Amino acid sequence: MAEEKLAANEGIKIRSNYLRGTIKAGLADLSTGSMCEDDQQLLKFHGTYQQDDRDLRANRRKHKLEKAYSFMIRIRVPGGVATPRQWLETDRLATQFANGTIKLTTRQAFQFHGIIKSNLKRTIAEINQAALDTIAACGDVNRNVMCNPNPHLSSVHAEVLKVSQRISDHLTPATRAYHEIWLDGEKIESSEEDVEPIYGKTYLPRKFKITIAVPPSNDVDIFAHCLSFIAIVEKDKLVGFNVAVGGGMGMTHGSDLTYPRLADVIGYCTVDQVSDVAEKVVMVQRDYGDRTERKHARLKYTVDDHGADWFLAKLNQYLGYDLGPVRDFNFEDNGDRYGWVEGDDGKHHLTLFIQGGRVLDTPNYPMRSGLREIAKIHDGDFRLTANQNLMIANVSLEMRPAIEKLLEEYGIKDSHLKSALRLNSLACVALPTCGLALAEAERYLPDLLGELEEVIEEAGLRHDAITVRMTGCPNGCARPYISEIGFVGRSPGCYNVYLGGGFAGQRLSKMFRENFPGEQIKDLLAPIIRHYAKERKVSERFGDFCIRAGYVAATVQGKDFHENVHVAAAV
Repeated sequence: MAEEKLAANEGIKIRSNYLRGTIKAGLADLSTGSMCEDDQQLLKFHGTYQQDDRDLRANRRKHKLEKAYSFMIRIRVPGGVATPRQWLETDRLATQFANGTIKLTTRQAFQFHGIIKSNLKRTIAEINQAALDTIAACGDVNRNVMCNPNPHLSSVHAEVLKVSQRISDHLTPATRAYHEIWLDGEKIESSEEDVEPIYGKTYLPRKFKITIAVPPSNDVDIFAHCLSFIAIVEKDKLVGFNVAVGGGMGMTHGSDLTYPRLADVIGYCTVDQVSDVAEKVVMVQRDYGDRTERKHARLKYTVDDHGADWFLAKLNQYLGYDLGPVRDFNFEDNGDRYGWVEGDDGKHHLTLFIQGGRVLDTPNYPMRSGLREIAKIHDGDFRLTANQNLMIANVSLEMRPAIEKLLEEYGIKDSHLKSALRLNSLACVALPTCGLALAEAERYLPDLLGELEEVIEEAGLRHDAITVRMTGCPNGCARPYISEIGFVGRSPGCYNVYLGGGFAGQRLSKMFRENFPGEQIKDLLAPIIRHYAKERKVSERFGDFCIRAGYVAATVQGKDFHENVHVAAAV
């Protein structure tokens, strides 16, 4: 039987000399704003993607100019915690090298857009000078480790945050390429190759994502990621973690072989075992993940193809000991808690709503300038949430009045006085910079929410939370397949509309309409929203109602996601 051909990216990694490729030479070639195709793939491991401004494509093509190439840089922020100095440096770099905005991502990272090639090396070097980095923020490796960012929710948060940082450090690639290329590290001449003790020469088949949650909050969406740890707390003490594997959102339109999947909770480990468990899960995926078809290469497919029981047995084999039985846990929601909250230690925490995670100044809302001034005096830290929002955390009682004065001065203090629908919304970047986007998301969702808010207000649901998420393509960066209302770009101005996801991110949604015009979405959903307002049961969530009322069927796991997606609905 002929051996299956490896995916093209596997060859790129093998030839790359541990992620070096010809990146140095490509950066020095200023005759073009782009990099060669192989190096574009390798750059992802270093935390940057080549993009171009798609709004300008037609005009530049008309004038026979190359595309308006630039680079997106993603900055790892393990656990989402940054110091005021790091915020100020990120803000400075956004002005000096990027497009004047900071994107807070759905995975607790900073993101820059619009960096030209001649500034790429300097930008990454200065990010590192701020004690941040971009290594492994993208690529076929473990990416930024997410963690519940809310210290007021649990006295064990500080310990959980340290766990996320340990995992991140432990799974960071060992190659010296990053320091050689971006930080002018000394190239060590040796007859021996670099060694990647965890990843090996070809790293992972695809990207790998880890989260840590502290119940009852599922704000990091543990069911949507490759590997997750669910904190088990007994008598205010962290005793260990449940282990969940095999979640993931990405899929491809028209392909039944790709689908979103919820993670399986397979066992329990102690706090001391966490890094070992993370390493061994990565190694199982390294050895058994699909390296022939990249669309089928995520851990979710490895778990789905072999079964969760098989994966647990294989993991126990790699560990040399067995995971314990799953402990009881309960999630109530996956949103953020807005406004001021006082913690048990007397520190104060303020969560601000950031529309689409985009930190910028507008004539009527100088939010970025206000946050800059707050960072200059803040004596705590900043925390990025998995919902693209920002927490000004660990504010001392003495400093709170000064911060409140700046919030008032720059018009930020009421950022969260919005409808519950808007406060529970997410959007990916999409157009104009994402090369995969088929439709708008970040630029369009605020307007669509405005239309839906008219119906929400009329139905008396302004304060009733409904999760709504929009992505410009089916890769699912804003995790739309577990929201109660999901919009996934299918073509310019048109979206697949999904309903019925779980309010706490515990259930997949189901397609309700395919390739549906955005301008007709309000009319499509208005009758359902009114029906919900009129006939919902006590405490019944919108996603649950959509299933009970027959608008969509409850979604089952894995390959069955695409089955029976068209459910007759009288609307």
